[in-house]
Amino acid sequence: MPDRPHILVVDDESQITRVLRTSLSAQGYDIRVANSGEMALEIMKDWSPNLIITDLTMPSIDGVELCRRVRTVSQVPIVVLSVRDQERQKVEALDAGADDYVTKPFGMNELLARVRANLRRVPAEPEPDALIEIGDFRIDMAAHKVTVKGREVRLTPKEFEMLVYLARRPGKVVSHRALLAAIWGGQSTEQVEYIRVFVGQLRKKLEPDASSPRYIVTEPWVGYRFEPGEKES
Repeated sequence: MPDRPHILVVDDESQITRVLRTSLSAQGYDIRVANSGEMALEIMKDWSPNLIITDLTMPSIDGVELCRRVRTVSQVPIVVLSVRDQERQKVEALDAGADDYVTKPFGMNELLARVRANLRRVPAEPEPDALIEIGDFRIDMAAHKVTVKGREVRLTPKEFEMLVYLARRPGKVVSHRALLAAIWGGQSTEQVEYIRVFVGQLRKKLEPDASSPRYIVTEPWVGYRFEPGEKES
Protein backbone atom coordinates (compact mmCIF):
# COMPACT_ATOMS: atom_id res chain seq x y z
CA MET A 1 0.00 0.00 0.00
CA PRO A 2 1.37 3.45 -0.85
CA ASP A 3 2.32 5.96 1.84
CA ARG A 4 -0.92 7.79 1.15
CA PRO A 5 -3.70 5.25 0.59
CA HIS A 6 -5.87 6.01 -2.43
CA ILE A 7 -9.61 6.31 -1.79
CA LEU A 8 -12.20 6.64 -4.56
CA VAL A 9 -15.43 8.34 -3.44
CA VAL A 10 -18.47 7.70 -5.66
CA ASP A 11 -21.65 9.69 -5.07
CA ASP A 12 -23.89 11.88 -7.21
CA GLU A 13 -24.53 14.31 -4.35
CA SER A 14 -21.91 17.05 -4.53
CA GLN A 15 -22.40 18.01 -0.88
CA ILE A 16 -21.53 14.47 0.25
CA THR A 17 -18.47 14.21 -1.99
CA ARG A 18 -17.26 17.63 -0.86
CA VAL A 19 -17.49 16.69 2.82
CA LEU A 20 -15.86 13.31 2.26
CA ARG A 21 -13.04 14.76 0.18
CA THR A 22 -12.28 17.38 2.83
CA SER A 23 -12.50 15.02 5.81
CA LEU A 24 -10.58 12.12 4.25
CA SER A 25 -7.88 14.38 2.79
CA ALA A 26 -7.38 15.86 6.25
CA GLN A 27 -6.57 12.33 7.47
CA GLY A 28 -3.82 11.98 4.90
CA TYR A 29 -5.65 9.97 2.25
CA ASP A 30 -5.28 10.64 -1.47
CA ILE A 31 -8.84 11.19 -2.72
CA ARG A 32 -10.48 11.11 -6.12
CA VAL A 33 -14.18 11.73 -6.62
CA ALA A 34 -16.63 10.32 -9.17
CA ASN A 35 -20.22 11.53 -9.46
CA SER A 36 -21.40 8.36 -11.21
CA GLY A 37 -20.61 4.67 -11.48
CA GLU A 38 -19.46 5.19 -15.07
CA MET A 39 -16.96 7.85 -14.00
CA ALA A 40 -15.67 5.60 -11.22
CA LEU A 41 -14.95 2.80 -13.68
CA GLU A 42 -13.18 5.25 -16.00
CA ILE A 43 -11.01 6.54 -13.14
CA MET A 44 -10.03 2.98 -12.24
CA LYS A 45 -8.61 2.38 -15.70
CA ASP A 46 -5.51 4.41 -14.85
CA TRP A 47 -5.69 4.90 -11.06
CA SER A 48 -5.82 2.07 -8.53
CA PRO A 49 -7.69 2.87 -5.32
CA ASN A 50 -6.98 1.03 -2.08
CA LEU A 51 -10.59 1.58 -1.02
CA ILE A 52 -13.86 2.58 -2.68
CA ILE A 53 -16.66 4.40 -0.86
CA THR A 54 -19.84 4.43 -2.93
CA ASP A 55 -23.41 5.51 -2.51
CA LEU A 56 -26.06 2.91 -3.32
CA THR A 57 -28.58 5.12 -5.09
CA MET A 58 -27.22 6.57 -8.31
CA PRO A 59 -28.63 6.83 -11.85
CA SER A 60 -27.59 4.31 -14.52
CA ILE A 61 -24.90 2.29 -12.70
CA ASP A 62 -25.99 2.20 -9.06
CA GLY A 63 -23.85 1.11 -6.12
CA VAL A 64 -24.86 -2.55 -6.36
CA GLU A 65 -24.00 -2.77 -10.05
CA LEU A 66 -20.77 -0.87 -9.45
CA CYS A 67 -19.78 -3.50 -6.86
CA ARG A 68 -20.45 -6.26 -9.40
CA ARG A 69 -18.39 -4.58 -12.11
CA VAL A 70 -15.49 -3.72 -9.82
CA ARG A 71 -15.35 -7.33 -8.59
CA THR A 72 -14.73 -8.55 -12.15
CA VAL A 73 -11.41 -6.68 -12.20
CA SER A 74 -10.38 -5.95 -8.61
CA GLN A 75 -10.58 -7.16 -5.01
CA VAL A 76 -10.31 -3.62 -3.61
CA PRO A 77 -12.34 -3.16 -0.40
CA ILE A 78 -15.71 -1.47 -1.00
CA VAL A 79 -17.75 0.42 1.60
CA VAL A 80 -21.30 1.35 0.56
CA LEU A 81 -23.30 4.28 1.92
CA SER A 82 -27.04 3.76 2.37
CA VAL A 83 -30.08 5.18 4.11
CA ARG A 84 -31.87 3.20 6.80
CA ASP A 85 -34.73 1.89 4.64
CA GLN A 86 -32.41 0.25 2.09
CA GLU A 87 -31.97 -3.08 3.89
CA ARG A 88 -32.61 -5.12 0.74
CA GLN A 89 -30.14 -3.06 -1.29
CA LYS A 90 -27.50 -3.34 1.44
CA VAL A 91 -27.76 -7.12 1.38
CA GLU A 92 -27.63 -7.06 -2.43
CA ALA A 93 -24.50 -4.91 -2.26
CA LEU A 94 -22.79 -7.29 0.17
CA ASP A 95 -23.82 -10.16 -2.11
CA ALA A 96 -22.36 -8.29 -5.09
CA GLY A 97 -18.97 -7.93 -3.42
CA ALA A 98 -19.15 -4.99 -1.01
CA ASP A 99 -17.16 -5.44 2.19
CA ASP A 100 -19.00 -3.11 4.53
CA TYR A 101 -21.66 -0.42 4.70
CA VAL A 102 -22.33 2.76 6.64
CA THR A 103 -25.88 4.01 7.18
CA LYS A 104 -26.75 7.63 6.46
CA PRO A 105 -26.73 9.90 8.34
CA PHE A 106 -23.37 8.88 9.72
CA GLY A 107 -20.77 10.48 11.95
CA MET A 108 -17.40 11.10 10.39
CA ASN A 109 -15.66 9.26 13.23
CA GLU A 110 -17.69 6.15 12.44
CA LEU A 111 -16.84 6.36 8.74
CA LEU A 112 -13.14 6.90 9.46
CA ALA A 113 -13.15 3.84 11.72
CA ARG A 114 -14.69 1.77 8.92
CA VAL A 115 -12.15 3.16 6.46
CA ARG A 116 -9.24 2.16 8.70
CA ALA A 117 -10.71 -1.29 9.30
CA ASN A 118 -11.25 -1.95 5.60
CA LEU A 119 -7.82 -0.70 4.58
CA ARG A 120 -6.40 -3.46 6.73
CA ARG A 121 -5.83 -6.78 5.10
CA VAL A 122 -5.65 -10.05 7.00
CA PRO A 123 -3.44 -9.20 10.00
CA ALA A 124 0.13 -10.43 9.92
CA GLU A 125 0.59 -13.77 11.66
CA PRO A 126 3.62 -15.79 12.70
CA GLU A 127 5.45 -17.36 9.77
CA PRO A 128 4.10 -20.92 10.32
CA ASP A 129 0.57 -19.60 9.68
CA ALA A 130 1.48 -18.23 6.25
CA LEU A 131 0.22 -21.52 4.85
CA ILE A 132 -2.76 -23.31 6.38
CA GLU A 133 -3.19 -26.92 5.30
CA ILE A 134 -6.04 -28.60 7.11
CA GLY A 135 -8.47 -31.27 5.98
CA ASP A 136 -9.67 -30.54 2.45
CA PHE A 137 -8.27 -27.00 2.57
CA ARG A 138 -5.03 -25.33 1.55
CA ILE A 139 -4.93 -21.59 2.30
CA ASP A 140 -1.92 -19.65 1.04
CA MET A 141 -1.86 -16.33 2.90
CA ALA A 142 0.84 -14.68 0.79
CA ALA A 143 -0.79 -15.57 -2.53
CA HIS A 144 -4.34 -14.99 -1.20
CA LYS A 145 -5.19 -18.38 -2.67
CA VAL A 146 -7.59 -21.06 -1.45
CA THR A 147 -7.95 -24.59 -2.77
CA VAL A 148 -10.51 -27.16 -1.65
CA LYS A 149 -9.63 -30.73 -2.58
CA GLY A 150 -7.27 -29.28 -5.18
CA ARG A 151 -9.91 -26.95 -6.67
CA GLU A 152 -8.99 -23.27 -6.58
CA VAL A 153 -11.68 -20.98 -5.18
CA ARG A 154 -11.69 -17.22 -5.72
CA LEU A 155 -12.69 -15.25 -2.63
CA THR A 156 -13.19 -11.56 -1.96
CA PRO A 157 -10.92 -10.03 0.71
CA LYS A 158 -13.59 -10.23 3.43
CA GLU A 159 -14.56 -13.79 2.46
CA PHE A 160 -10.89 -14.75 2.63
CA GLU A 161 -10.44 -13.09 6.01
CA MET A 162 -13.51 -14.85 7.40
CA LEU A 163 -12.35 -18.24 6.13
CA VAL A 164 -8.89 -17.74 7.64
CA TYR A 165 -10.38 -16.77 10.99
CA LEU A 166 -12.55 -19.90 11.03
CA ALA A 167 -9.80 -22.17 9.69
CA ARG A 168 -7.52 -21.21 12.58
CA ARG A 169 -10.20 -22.50 14.97
CA PRO A 170 -11.23 -25.87 13.51
CA GLY A 171 -13.97 -27.68 15.38
CA LYS A 172 -14.55 -24.74 17.73
CA VAL A 173 -17.76 -22.75 17.88
CA VAL A 174 -17.15 -19.11 16.90
CA SER A 175 -19.89 -16.75 18.08
CA HIS A 176 -21.53 -14.20 15.82
CA ARG A 177 -20.14 -11.36 17.93
CA ALA A 178 -16.59 -12.74 17.92
CA LEU A 179 -16.65 -13.17 14.14
CA LEU A 180 -18.08 -9.70 13.54
CA ALA A 181 -15.57 -8.05 15.87
CA ALA A 182 -12.64 -9.90 14.28
CA ILE A 183 -13.56 -9.15 10.67
CA TRP A 184 -15.38 -5.80 10.81
CA GLY A 185 -14.30 -4.33 14.14
CA GLY A 186 -15.96 -3.77 17.50
CA GLN A 187 -18.41 -1.22 16.14
CA SER A 188 -20.12 -3.90 14.01
CA THR A 189 -20.97 -6.60 16.55
CA GLU A 190 -24.73 -6.15 16.08
CA GLN A 191 -24.69 -6.30 12.26
CA VAL A 192 -25.74 -9.93 11.96
CA GLU A 193 -26.69 -9.54 8.28
CA TYR A 194 -22.96 -9.29 7.49
CA ILE A 195 -22.48 -12.79 8.83
CA ARG A 196 -25.50 -14.23 7.05
CA VAL A 197 -24.50 -12.85 3.67
CA PHE A 198 -20.82 -13.73 3.85
CA VAL A 199 -21.33 -17.22 5.25
CA GLY A 200 -23.86 -17.79 2.47
CA GLN A 201 -21.32 -16.64 -0.12
CA LEU A 202 -18.58 -18.84 1.34
CA ARG A 203 -20.85 -21.85 1.32
CA LYS A 204 -21.74 -21.30 -2.33
CA LYS A 205 -18.06 -21.25 -3.22
CA LEU A 206 -16.69 -23.91 -0.84
CA GLU A 207 -19.39 -26.47 -0.20
CA PRO A 208 -20.28 -29.41 -2.48
CA ASP A 209 -23.91 -28.61 -1.58
CA ALA A 210 -24.50 -25.15 -0.10
CA SER A 211 -27.95 -26.18 1.11
CA SER A 212 -26.41 -28.93 3.24
CA PRO A 213 -23.11 -27.46 4.48
CA ARG A 214 -20.38 -29.73 5.79
CA TYR A 215 -17.50 -27.27 6.18
CA ILE A 216 -19.16 -24.23 7.77
CA VAL A 217 -21.72 -25.61 10.18
CA THR A 218 -24.36 -23.48 11.89
CA GLU A 219 -24.63 -23.63 15.65
CA PRO A 220 -28.18 -22.27 16.13
CA TRP A 221 -28.39 -18.98 18.03
CA VAL A 222 -24.66 -19.08 18.75
CA GLY A 223 -22.47 -18.93 15.65
CA TYR A 224 -20.54 -21.23 13.32
CA ARG A 225 -18.12 -24.13 13.50
CA PHE A 226 -15.50 -24.92 10.84
CA GLU A 227 -15.11 -28.59 9.98
CA PRO A 228 -12.30 -28.88 7.41
CA GLY A 229 -12.93 -32.53 6.47
CA GLU A 230 -10.44 -35.35 6.64
CA LYS A 231 -7.38 -34.96 4.47
CA GLU A 232 -7.08 -37.77 1.98
CA SER A 233 -4.02 -39.98 2.42
